[in-house]
Amino acid sequence: MKLASLKNGRDGHLVVVSRDLAWFTDADAIAPSLQAALDDWETCEPMLRGLAESLEHGAVPRERFHEHEAASPLPRAYQWADGSAYVNHVALVRQARAAEMPESFWTDPLIYQGGSDGFLGPRDPIPLVDEAWGLDFEGEVAVVTGDVPMGASREQALAAIRLVMLCNDVSLRNLIPAEIAKGFGFFQSKPASAFSPVAVTPDELGGSWRDGRLHRKMEVELNGQPFGCADAGVDMTFDFGTLIAHAAKTRSLCAGSIIGSGTVSNRGPDGGPGKPVAEGGVGYSCIAEVRTVEMLAHGAPRTPFLKRGDVVRIEMRDERRHTLFGAIEQEVT
Repeated sequence: MKLASLKNGRDGHLVVVSRDLAWFTDADAIAPSLQAALDDWETCEPMLRGLAESLEHGAVPRERFHEHEAASPLPRAYQWADGSAYVNHVALVRQARAAEMPESFWTDPLIYQGGSDGFLGPRDPIPLVDEAWGLDFEGEVAVVTGDVPMGASREQALAAIRLVMLCNDVSLRNLIPAEIAKGFGFFQSKPASAFSPVAVTPDELGGSWRDGRLHRKMEVELNGQPFGCADAGVDMTFDFGTLIAHAAKTRSLCAGSIIGSGTVSNRGPDGGPGKPVAEGGVGYSCIAEVRTVEMLAHGAPRTPFLKRGDVVRIEMRDERRHTLFGAIEQEVT
C-alpha cells in the first residue's frame, strides 16, 4: 500500500496512491490525514488496504497523481529523530572536520532530534540565505512508527514500523562545527528536511525489506548528473529495529514518529571510502563525503556545496526500474 498527502493546510489531505504512482483516490472517508490514520491504525489500515486494492482494479473514482502536488507524507510530525546507521559516513564526515570518532560509535547508535514542526514537500525548493553556510543534501531512508513503548525490544520496534519513505536531510555543514563545539547538538545547522512523495508499507517492498533494512540503491543526481547509487542495505551498522529501540530506551514514541537512517553510505571494495560514480564507484549520498575523499586524495576539497540554482534528485527504483517512492527533486533558491 502506498500513501501520500496532497498539499492542504498544515497536515495535508490523505490519499491512497496506485503501485505505479499514476493514480490516487481520496481516503478522507477513512481518515482526513496520515497522522489521523496512524493514530487509529488498527481500524484504518485494513480499510486503507481495501481502498488500495479497489484503486488497483479501477473500482473507485481516481485522479492522476502528480508528485509536485504532494507534501511530505507527514507534512509535520510529533517526532523526527535521525540516526547515523551508516558509521562509514560518520567516520568520513568527522575526519573532514578533524574530529576523532569514539569506538563506541560502532556499537551504540547515534541519534539527534530534528525539527519536525514543518517539512518541505518533495518538490519544494530549498531556501538558502547564505551560500557560505555550506548547504548539503543527505539521501536517507526513513520509517514512520506506530506507538512504541518505553524500553521496547528490537523485535517490538520492528513490529511498530508502519511505513517506509525516503528523506533529504538538509544540512548546513559550515555551521555544524561551532554548534557541536558547544556540546549541545544541532539546531541552526539542521533546517527543514523533505520526504518522498509517497510512504510505503514494508510488505509492498517485498524481499527488498528484510532484517530491518531496505536493500535497494539510493539514486542521487546533482544537476542531472549521477552522484551516488549506494545500496541502502549494505554497510548499515544499525538496522531500524535497533535505531527505534535506542530512541525508545528512556521514552515512549507516539504514532507518527519518524526515524531516519542517516546518510546512506557504502565503503569501497578495499574497505576505503569508495569512488565517485564517474570512476566506477557507487558514489556518495551527500557532498560532505566526496569532499572528504577529495581532501584525502588531493589535499583539499574540490566539489562545492550547493549554491542557488542547483538541483538535487533522490529516488529509489525496483528491479524493473520502476520508482518506489517517487522522487525528491529540489532546487536551491
